[in-house]
Amino acid sequence: MSNPDAVEPAAAISRTIGRRVRASRSELGWTLDQLAARSGVSRRMLVNVEQGVTNPSIATLLRLSDALGIGLPALVDTGDDGAESVVVHRQGEIAPVWSSDAGGSAVMVAGTSPPDVNELWDWRLGPADDYRSDAHRSGTRELLHVLSGSVVLVVAGIEHPLTAGDSASFDGGVPHSYRNASASRPARFSLAVYEPALTREHG
Repeated sequence: MSNPDAVEPAAAISRTIGRRVRASRSELGWTLDQLAARSGVSRRMLVNVEQGVTNPSIATLLRLSDALGIGLPALVDTGDDGAESVVVHRQGEIAPVWSSDAGGSAVMVAGTSPPDVNELWDWRLGPADDYRSDAHRSGTRELLHVLSGSVVLVVAGIEHPLTAGDSASFDGGVPHSYRNASASRPARFSLAVYEPALTREHG
């Protein structure tokens, strides 16, 4: 039997994302077809996202936030709108943006609004878990710090084995991935992402 408490946060974040995508698209005066063309996300997927009936992948969310010029935090943050000088999120309040059958999860624990967007993530990888990311916008930088376990960071096809306490900075503008090097133990790392100067395109 599924746990309704586990489902509700995911449903809430899907509804929030849908509402914010629709509002941002309307503010720009775009049709669904125009946003689909600018983002590379299919019209059918856009309809599902705006209706809050799907849990879009991180790649889809990045395409939409880039096209809308609002930054990923503006889409997925279910808490404050950032108007306060200090925004606090308590542990467990934020639903994961990504999860895996192996027990992995990715939670954006904090983020800032454009023009320069900063994201802070809490990543957990289950045994032998693997997450592959498309290239982000040019100029994106990522900072990774392994908190426990062992992680293989792959950037542009080159592997960088990391263990607890190790850190790395790298170009997020090329394809990259994170893999748990252990088949029996989980791994955890924090990730900071910087995206420069998001701009909104009208018309």
